Amino acid sequence: MAADNERPLNEVKFLTVAEVASVMRVSKMTVYRLVHSGHLPAIRVGRSFRVPEQAVHAYLRESFVGVESA
Repeated sequence: MAADNERPLNEVKFLTVAEVASVMRVSKMTVYRLVHSGHLPAIRVGRSFRVPEQAVHAYLRESFVGVESA
């Protein structure tokens, strides 16, 4: 049985760069930089990129900066 992050491709929802930018509330250029730097995995479809939705959520979880109380 596949792990949660290894779902069959027909169950994976892919987002466009514009959709990722909207979810993350950043510019499309920022998303392109994350993809090209390897911080955000993506597949290339023709001349555009598609990013697995779970990868966006994982990136945001890992990037979360908590506030520590003194």
